[in-house]
Amino acid sequence: MDADPQATYDRIATHFASTREYAWPEVEQFVDERSAPDQRALDLGCGNGRHAELLAGHVDRVVGLDVSRGLLDEAAARAADREFAVDLVHGDAARIPFRDDVFDLAVYVATLHHLPDRETRVASLSELARVLTPEGHAVVSVWSTEHDTFDETEGFDTTVDWTLPGGETVGRFYHIYDPEEFRADLAASDLRVVEQFVSSGNCYAVVGGR
Repeated sequence: MDADPQATYDRIATHFASTREYAWPEVEQFVDERSAPDQRALDLGCGNGRHAELLAGHVDRVVGLDVSRGLLDEAAARAADREFAVDLVHGDAARIPFRDDVFDLAVYVATLHHLPDRETRVASLSELARVLTPEGHAVVSVWSTEHDTFDETEGFDTTVDWTLPGGETVGRFYHIYDPEEFRADLAASDLRVVEQFVSSGNCYAVVGGR
């Protein structure tokens, strides 16, 4: 099982980005409810920049961080084509390369579940808490056993194949969370949980900083 998201997403970046056009409705609702024009926002695991684009329409400054340089290239191309401003940074979500208390808002979706073990995932959540301002908020999401794709009721590791044009498949590591496990990892981190819910088979949490 390949748990290296950088190598995986560098390999599939162009095709993956072409299938990720729109912001998720749950993220749109969070940004609508929590954003303000003077804020600084972080898109953690920004991928092709679709949520950075959403954030750029609501806040003063957006930073997008991703471990995949290929996806950062796709995000840069999207920002240039659609004329929105985002500062793109190559980095690891478990060791966020920013100072404490700098972001008022953050989006951390479809990324945490790619990290290889519980210790790393909890560390990443605590890193998110560290870079949020005391009044800041983030939305976090992960794939869940609540999705009708899965029969399991407890969290587990798996590989989900991505099929490239021509038929080649690339395995992507996932940790599929059950809702109580997600709650436990949030509680083990430095984040404050404001709200937790399940939507479209994903676990979500709106959280605050330390």
